[in-house]
Amino acid sequence: MQSRILFVDDELQMRSMVAATLMRQNFDVRLATGITEALELLDREQFDLVLSDLIMHDGFGTDLLDHIHATQPHTPLVLVTAVQDIGTAISSMRRGAYDYLMKPFERDQLLTTVARALDHRHTTRETFTYRENLEEIVRARTKQLRQAITDIERSYDITLEALGDALDLKDSETEGHSRRVTAYTIALARAMNVDLERIKIIARGAFLHDIGKMAIPDSILRKPGRLTPSEQLIMREHCERGFDILRKIPYLKEVAEIVYSHQEHYDGTGYPRGLVGERIPLGARIFAVADTLDAITSDRPYRKASSFDVARQEILRCSGTQFDPTVVEVFVKVPSSLWIDLRREIESNPRPFSEIDAEVQKYVISQV
Repeated sequence: MQSRILFVDDELQMRSMVAATLMRQNFDVRLATGITEALELLDREQFDLVLSDLIMHDGFGTDLLDHIHATQPHTPLVLVTAVQDIGTAISSMRRGAYDYLMKPFERDQLLTTVARALDHRHTTRETFTYRENLEEIVRARTKQLRQAITDIERSYDITLEALGDALDLKDSETEGHSRRVTAYTIALARAMNVDLERIKIIARGAFLHDIGKMAIPDSILRKPGRLTPSEQLIMREHCERGFDILRKIPYLKEVAEIVYSHQEHYDGTGYPRGLVGERIPLGARIFAVADTLDAITSDRPYRKASSFDVARQEILRCSGTQFDPTVVEVFVKVPSSLWIDLRREIESNPRPFSEIDAEVQKYVISQV
């Protein structure tokens, strides 16, 4: 394919000589009598190289630099200059001109400069194309990696769901509790504008909070009445047992901390470590409110469920002692209707763990 060259000069003799020389080498040549005509041609056509006299009747060859950089950035500009203007030509190269030819020049000088400039353009375009292709490859690989991570997370969540279902089979009292309290925890975290990636961690902690009960004897776990003091001590071990189950899985390291801390109280009176205030992980502080909300509004063998308004008052009463006041402050702003609708939806149409957040969103976005 012929290389297209624009030559700009207001001297007819120079235009004729350069055009004849280049056309004999099978170049496709366009001529312009000055800067104005050159700019018009550059707006209409693409060129592989521009040769321009430095000083003309309607401007300077350097006036083409910015235009070429903006519209045809891979097109090199070679300036043609007289001896007295050599300083200006060199200065122009610092601004982005590729090279200069000093008048008078020989035919071979012209062809050598043109060949070098076209090689430079070819190399520049190849580099640009390679970079574009590389960026496209990186984008494609990044997309594949993100999909792989999503698939892995989905596989983990299915595993978590299986663990939760296994616990439900072992402890009938918790049936449905894990999904409800997870939904409440997510809704409260969203209302607090918690980062979405952190919400995923908190949701997994909420769903698996009682996983340590898998290690508690059935005689205690399934006892229909109240536990004795010694049985309560054994039951309290479920926090640490859950932590031990999850902490060895790198993916669940932060989740394990929430499980370990989900029975801590804001004033330090909780268990198993007696953590105080913000030493308790945020996820555990949010979960504590959600867990109490579900506990009060659910039937137990030893009592009937209370209303969501009763739960709200109890949680407000325990702000600063059992619960983080900041979490409670957000909780009391959420209308009871949200919790009621959310519970009804989770119970009437049980969602897989991985879909609970999607179910929560429509309620939080519409009501909070």
